[in-house]
Amino acid sequence: MISGSDPGQHPLAGSSEPRRLLDLEAWTASGIPLLRDPREFVPELHQRHLPQPGTVVVAVLDALHHLTASASFTPWPHDTDGWQHRNVLLTHLRRITPHDLRLSRPARTAVLLRCRDGAPGWTEQDGAWMWALRDASVLHGLRCGSYIGLTPAGWQILGDGRGGRNPHAGSWADGPVHTVTELPPRSVLDDAVRGWRPRPQAPEPIRRGDGGQLTRPTEGPWTPARVPAVEPARRTGTR
Repeated sequence: MISGSDPGQHPLAGSSEPRRLLDLEAWTASGIPLLRDPREFVPELHQRHLPQPGTVVVAVLDALHHLTASASFTPWPHDTDGWQHRNVLLTHLRRITPHDLRLSRPARTAVLLRCRDGAPGWTEQDGAWMWALRDASVLHGLRCGSYIGLTPAGWQILGDGRGGRNPHAGSWADGPVHTVTELPPRSVLDDAVRGWRPRPQAPEPIRRGDGGQLTRPTEGPWTPARVPAVEPARRTGTR
């Protein structure tokens, strides 16, 4: 079931608690549409969010497979059920894009990228996120799209075999540091300091006792006051 209302246990779950997940065969049989030009899309999505291991990115594509909205987040590590992942995805989808439930058929597609450590390939956590993506897409009026795994070995679209070496799970460290690049160069700051001149202050008006208004008289150059030298007192034998 994709509605998330089935309390039964998935056959791949190893514990007595219900877990919603899809194995790779069930995911491939779901008829997931192929992602157009993934070698351009994956680097673009990665550059927008620079995900680190443990980060999930959900993106929305229009009918022409152009990126229209995306969000990245770090889920709680103890959440392992697709039901929990589905709720998180729905929360972020509602924040970044309106739903298409009024349409007779979906016009937009939801895509998920998960960055993690470890070997490439399908894992049970990937299966839980696949279940969550499919269910959240239906509940938000979207079409369920590709699932992209990002590992130290590179990126891979699970289910269709396409992938590449870059970006990978460590590529976030190669991204630009915006807090530094937004600062002006040091030479510009030095030139600004050299060219700074104090702004002369306008003379302040002073008032007479009769109510008239005059400008402050021009003051001459300041000269230090003459202070007579003080000779040290001579000491005598008496106090």
